[in-house]
Amino acid sequence: MNDSVPEGELPEAMTAQESGPAAHAEPGPAYDPAAPAPLNIPRVPTGHADVDARLDRLADADHLATDGHVEVYEDVHRGLRDALTALDVRPGAPAPAGRPAGAQ
Repeated sequence: MNDSVPEGELPEAMTAQESGPAAHAEPGPAYDPAAPAPLNIPRVPTGHADVDARLDRLADADHLATDGHVEVYEDVHRGLRDALTALDVRPGAPAPAGRPAGAQ
């Protein structure tokens, strides 16, 4: 006994399934593991507006392909480095030359 279907003939159940609403539906987007996807890592505010703005910029990388991350990371790094450098600049008169600050 051979249960195979001769070419050109479809069983009734298969014909009914293929003619239903699902047969005319558009296929959904295929999962692409290489596609950009957010990491969903929460960012805790630091309390420093400039630093927080730079860290928020990291979210821009969530929607870029990997080769686009470099530009965002370099921009964030540059901004954070500038913020740290600004902490070293203290207002007021500089220490006298030749004497360490705080020496009498």
